[in-house]
Amino acid sequence: MSIYVIAELGINHQGSIAIAKQLIDVAKEAGADAVKFQTRTIELVYTAEELARPRHSVFGTTNGDLKRGLEFSGDQYGDLDEYCRKYAMDWSASGWDDESVRFLAGFHPPWLKIPSALITDHALLETYRATGIPLLMSTGMSTEAEVDAAVGVLHDCKLMLLHCCASYPAPIEEVNLSALLTMHQRYGLPVGYSSHTVSPWPAVMAAVLGATVIEAHLTISRTMWGSDQAASLEPKAFKKMIEEIRTWQIARGDGIKRVMPSEEAVKTKLRKIC
Repeated sequence: MSIYVIAELGINHQGSIAIAKQLIDVAKEAGADAVKFQTRTIELVYTAEELARPRHSVFGTTNGDLKRGLEFSGDQYGDLDEYCRKYAMDWSASGWDDESVRFLAGFHPPWLKIPSALITDHALLETYRATGIPLLMSTGMSTEAEVDAAVGVLHDCKLMLLHCCASYPAPIEEVNLSALLTMHQRYGLPVGYSSHTVSPWPAVMAAVLGATVIEAHLTISRTMWGSDQAASLEPKAFKKMIEEIRTWQIARGDGIKRVMPSEEAVKTKLRKIC
């Protein structure tokens, strides 16, 4: 089975369609299978007080200015949908509220992604469930009991669990990749890994441990403005990650111990028959 690699673009596009398309270009060139965004209905997710809170950004002086500035419109998502189709590139997103989930479902994506922050919002999980679309669910900052409950809500869905450490960036000593094996054994579900590290190697290690989906944040430059940039891989590192994941796919073989074709001549030359 080929390992499916998702370039998490999140809000690294800074609300710019041009930057989003540039990131899609980079993801395609690196060999990713899909790109992912996130979307919110601002007035549903945040209170009026939260939106009015002072917060200086390139979009204005309040938190609401920032949150609205990072959102794409329906027409803009239509533009991105067309752009990805040109590349035969899958795309999807995380919806942070009922309206956003239903909006995304209208594009008929191959999957939808439930972020770690929403794993305990069972009403929203029901909205995801009602789409009938395969689901990826990140399990960062979650207890085993919380994952149990979420899996129970989504019991009849086509579901994959993504192990994740939800720090931005994630400290290597807290990545805990062995939890991939624990979750697979506990739930009998396919597992993947959502990476927030600044190293490409944990994602490669996750593939070796059995992750069949790898998601990692992608940025053009970690020096760009934005809260997710520090937990993202730049183009060269992202491409290297995918190259080594593909190397593992080839190198793992079928597990049958036998003499390989390239060994035959060496065996004839060096093996002494007693």
